Amino acid sequence: MIKSKSDYYYYRDRDERINGKSEKLKIKELFFPNPTMVFLKILRKYEYYLNSSKILHKIPALIYYIHYRRIALKTGISIPRNVFGAGLCIPHYGTIVVNASTKVGKNCMLHACVNIGTNGGSSISPIIGNNVYIGPGAKIFGEITIADNCYIGANALVNKSFLEPFSVIVGSPAKVVKIESRVWWEKNRLKMDL
Repeated sequence: MIKSKSDYYYYRDRDERINGKSEKLKIKELFFPNPTMVFLKILRKYEYYLNSSKILHKIPALIYYIHYRRIALKTGISIPRNVFGAGLCIPHYGTIVVNASTKVGKNCMLHACVNIGTNGGSSISPIIGNNVYIGPGAKIFGEITIADNCYIGANALVNKSFLEPFSVIVGSPAKVVKIESRVWWEKNRLKMDL
């Protein structure tokens, strides 16, 4: 959770690094910014101002909430505040729905058409570990826990806990098909410090 200016900078830098933003500002990015990066920047600013204990930060929190709602409707991404740790990667925008009581660790990749939420009137959502890859169309719901460094395949229906790290989880209903040796960002040759 972002509680200070240094936390905000840490989250922002991790998000930019994991989404592949280069050090140099490109002209294309200036005129045609990546919608998911715009969403992440506004989400992190909104989290910072909302979580701040300073009274003067309540006005910027309201302004960033309005921007957050606009970009969420524009991109189809419904991610509530304070759910994801630093290093959230969203390669494609569109139809991402996450319940507000969900907790996800750092360095998560979240593809399009993912739904993470509760099960049948319960108020308890999944707890997902660090370095988890969630493929397109995956549905994760219920009072479950996903271990660190797991892969959840495309269109997987995950409604039970998987506590073995580095598991590759696929199918409907989901099951472990193999144990992987590296996390997703290592496979993509991204350099992330843990």
